Amino acid sequence: MKILVTGGMGFIGSAVVRLAVARGHEVVNLDALTYAACKANVATVADAPGYSFVEADIRDRAALDRIFAEHAPDAVMHLAAESHVDRSIDAPGTFVETNVTGTYTLLEAARAYWTHAGRPEAFRFHHISTDEVYGSLPADPSLKFTEETPYDPRSPYSASKAASDHLVRAWHETYGLPVVLTNCSNNYGPYHFPEKLIPVTILNALAGKALPIYGDGSNVRDWLYVEDHADALLLVVEKGQVGRSYNIGGENEWTNLDLVRALCAILDEKRPREGGSYAEQIAFVTDRPGHDARYAIDPARVRDELGWHPSVTVEEGLAKTVQWYLDNEDWWRALQSREGVGTRLGVAS
Repeated sequence: MKILVTGGMGFIGSAVVRLAVARGHEVVNLDALTYAACKANVATVADAPGYSFVEADIRDRAALDRIFAEHAPDAVMHLAAESHVDRSIDAPGTFVETNVTGTYTLLEAARAYWTHAGRPEAFRFHHISTDEVYGSLPADPSLKFTEETPYDPRSPYSASKAASDHLVRAWHETYGLPVVLTNCSNNYGPYHFPEKLIPVTILNALAGKALPIYGDGSNVRDWLYVEDHADALLLVVEKGQVGRSYNIGGENEWTNLDLVRALCAILDEKRPREGGSYAEQIAFVTDRPGHDARYAIDPARVRDELGWHPSVTVEEGLAKTVQWYLDNEDWWRALQSREGVGTRLGVAS
């Protein structure tokens, strides 16, 4: 299969690119190379047969038409997006432009290509989204997000992703475009851009800085190892039912405070701190505006229909992630000078 991956220089997109190439797929990596993109993320496959990279913006229809015509993909895996909630609070327009307008433009380019090719049944447009579109769950562990959970986005980021999900479904219902959708829980693992909770905790700990935790740290997230997620995404694009959505979760619910404490314990073992535990650097800070209390995914559909389940426990995944950051200092140091990294964002009210 030849797959056009948008956002393939980003965190999740690059994991998809690396795994797809390893499995013998041809991959066209389309990325605008914005602040969160990193070419080093795909360095291990950059010279592989069947891999190619093209710099383009998903809002540029003329460029998209050229790319579709030149590469003739069998499937699109759409991961290009602005994804940091804190940044969406400070600059919501950027999220609307990329996540809504960009998805619309990509859908139209894909529809034109698919129509010109004779509307092949095997073509797929796979839209990758987030569990944040569902809003916030109460503490009751029996309550989880399913594919039928009503949308209730609470941040500019999640609202923009919800809008893009609705556009993808509309292009399927109205024009017949063969789409599949996935909504995932919080990802973590190697190559995670150093502005999200886990890499911030690891790198601040190593630098002797405060480990910031929003509010009282009781917010709950369902953690999914990024390479497990990439495996699920490739399975859905290959075998998912057209017009159907699949929730992908790690089945690993942790409070932010417990997660940070676990990271500190791993660092205490792998790179001991002089004079005590890294947990002594924990600092509670003003909460994020509109901070959702809990996310939790019920992955029954993708498990029962496609046979997927996560293979990495959060304990295993966190240990592997910490070790990766310890072993790849050149990678993360090169990103620390990028705009917004290392400063508190999302404090607007």
